[in-house]
Amino acid sequence: MSLPDITILTDIVIAAAQQELVPRFRQVKPSYKDDESILTEADQAMDRHLKHELSQRWPDFPFLSEEMPRHKQRRLLQHADQPLWCLDPLDGSRNFAFGLPSFTVSLALIDRREPVIGVIYDPILDECFHAGKGQGAWLNKRRMNPHFIKTPLNRTLALVDFKRLPKSLGVRMINHTPYGSQRNLGSCAREWAWIAAGRAHVLLHGGQKLWDYAAGVLILSEAGGDSCTLNGERVFKADLDPRSVVASSDPELFNNWYFWLTQG
Repeated sequence: MSLPDITILTDIVIAAAQQELVPRFRQVKPSYKDDESILTEADQAMDRHLKHELSQRWPDFPFLSEEMPRHKQRRLLQHADQPLWCLDPLDGSRNFAFGLPSFTVSLALIDRREPVIGVIYDPILDECFHAGKGQGAWLNKRRMNPHFIKTPLNRTLALVDFKRLPKSLGVRMINHTPYGSQRNLGSCAREWAWIAAGRAHVLLHGGQKLWDYAAGVLILSEAGGDSCTLNGERVFKADLDPRSVVASSDPELFNNWYFWLTQG
């Protein structure tokens, strides 16, 4: 399969976000889905825009989005051996809706049940993280080559989402904090991108959906980082069940982080 030109693809994502998301930031009111997650006019506009652009250029690639009904998502994943777009048109909808400038667009191309292209774009900072399988990871036009400074776990900056963690693990982390400081950015894709870029040391999340991690897992891998689930499985799986995430851009630190999480 000849992959789409990643320069053309990133240009499409950037233009769409600047047109559909930026003008609507702080201008839209949220509505709530059945699962209490937030949906805005911006999610829907971005979804429509990218679906149109991608289908115009690559008409043979089906399109799976977070905003589609679950039965349609499930049907598309039955054929995930063929190239398939996977989109989160606005990752961090709650931040967006309440005026917090921490949100991204996340797009992956899945082929043979593996991500082969990943794009994560932050329209506020105008940062586009992208990777092609076997082609390295990039931030705008600069290749990401994190320099590993041997940081002990107890001095790390950790990105942790406590909400979805097993309660016993969350309590243990509070009572016996293993890292130096903790943040949660409210956008899964942004956290993958920032870990890949070396802006934080370790990542932990209790349950991400396919569109949360599809692009990020490839970008981190191509940047030289490691990830797995709390059960030690590969994070990427072409289905709809949530997956836990343990990750770091430093392989040695990743091993120490995973050991602390699973052996305590």
